[in-house]
This record gives sequence, C-alpha cells and structure tokens, in this order.
Amino acid sequence: MAKQHKSVKKKKLGNYPHTMVVFSISLALFVIGLFGLLLIHASKLSEKVKESIEMQLYLDKNLTGVQLANIQKKLAAKEYVAVKGDTAQVRFVSKEEGAKAFLEETGEDFMSFLGENPLRDAYVLKINADNATSAQLKGIKNDLEGIEGVHEVQYVESLIESINTNIKKISIILLGFAAILLLVVTILINNTIKLALYSQRFLIRSMQLVGATGYFIQRPFLKRAAWQGVMSGVIASLLLFGLMQYAYTQIEELKLLRDDEQTYILMGALLVIGCIIGFLSSYRSVRKYLRLSLDELY
Repeated sequence: MAKQHKSVKKKKLGNYPHTMVVFSISLALFVIGLFGLLLIHASKLSEKVKESIEMQLYLDKNLTGVQLANIQKKLAAKEYVAVKGDTAQVRFVSKEEGAKAFLEETGEDFMSFLGENPLRDAYVLKINADNATSAQLKGIKNDLEGIEGVHEVQYVESLIESINTNIKKISIILLGFAAILLLVVTILINNTIKLALYSQRFLIRSMQLVGATGYFIQRPFLKRAAWQGVMSGVIASLLLFGLMQYAYTQIEELKLLRDDEQTYILMGALLVIGCIIGFLSSYRSVRKYLRLSLDELY
C-alpha cells in the first residue's frame, strides 16, 4: 500500500506544471507589488508636501533680545513644530534679512523712497506632517497668535486646503484600485492553481481507490502550493527590487521618496499573500475533486 501511495505521488509530481504555476503567480504578485510601490511613493510624496508647510510669525516691533529668545524657546517647545534630529525647525528672519530677500526677488528697493524699513522681525517654523490638516493649522494659528510678542501669524491657507483635498481624493482612488487589483490577482492565482490541479483529478481518485485518506492526499498538494507561493513572492520581490534600483539610477529625484522599511514590508507581504492564496486555492480545488464522483471527473 505504501509503495502504491509513493508511486502515485511521484507520478503526480512529475505531471504537475510547476513552471507555469510559479510564473503565473510571480507575474500576478509582481503587478500587485508594483502598485504597492506606487502607494508607498505616493504616501511619501504626500508626507514631503506636508513637511514643507511653513508658518510665518511676525513679531511686535522693538522687542529685546531676551524677549526674542523667550519666544523662540516657546515655539521650540510646541509639539506641532517639526523636529529634524534634535533641533526644532524654527528660524529667525530679521527685518533686514526680509528687506534684502524682497530686493533680490523683486528688484525694488522700497527703503530708498520710504526712508525706513517697515517690515517686522519674524520667525518661520515648519509644521509637523501629523498636524497638517486645515482644521489643525487653524488651531495652531490661534495658539501662536496668543504668544506675547507675536503680532500676526500667516500661512498660505487656500493652498493647504487644496493640497489636503487633492491628497484625500488621490488616496481614496489609489486604495480603491488596490482593492480591485488584489481581488483580480486572487482570482487569477486561484484559477491558475485550479487549472493545474485539473490535470491531477484522476490521480487524486487513484489515491482514494488505494485507500489514502483525505489528509494524506491533500498534504503534498498544500505543501507544494505554499512553497510555490513563497517562491513566486521571492521572484516578484527580486524583480521589484531590480526595477526600483534601475528607476533610482534614472530618476535622481525619486530617491527623495525612497522608504526602505515600507518596501521591505511590501516584499514580505508578497511572500505571505502568495503562500496564503496558493494554499487556500489548492485546498479548495483538492477538496472539490475528492467529493466528485467518477462520472463527474469526466
């Protein structure tokens, strides 16, 4: 009996289209991985845009050095101010620097006909990306205007609202496409394995006829399907890694959106997705053929 089981399993393994299954699953996982990379880079771009948000705090005139230092200390302690390393992103711009920058940008020297510098000293601070919604920015503005010595707080409100609205719309669209793509890939992998197992249906019946249990019959199919899913995930991940490295060499600015941690998580997810879908698809197909009568197998 054991020899018969072994002989059937060898025959089964020899006829199974390994290459076709691995190629099909790899291609499907590569497509979903490609879309995953798009989501990662889109998310990173959104984060970069939010991190570029700045607020200008125009100060009261004739503040002393001590008062300026106190204001900067209060600003640095705010939790919504972006931090780079251990340094809060707060920059002081004197009215003289402001006049010089205006002259460089416009070519107009307003001080020559006004006789004085009407600008105010200011602090420019960057806002943490986690506090970049329109409602949060309005709350931050009100909080900053309550600091003693602050005359006015400004930021490009209409631009921020436009950015947040567009980011939200794009995120919803991308997530919708991701859900549809995952469904399509699942169906594709499922049909690939079902087609491969269709050629094994008589061998499954032969194993039943020699007394093999359902578990004994399913085990090699499930084990192989899981390994094929993992192997396909590895192949898809290597292809994605190679494509990503090529893209970084061709488009230098793309490196700014690089997120190695999320990319490695995506590659690990491809291995898991391939393994799980392969296992479940194989389980359903083998169970189906175990229940069919001999006439139905034809």
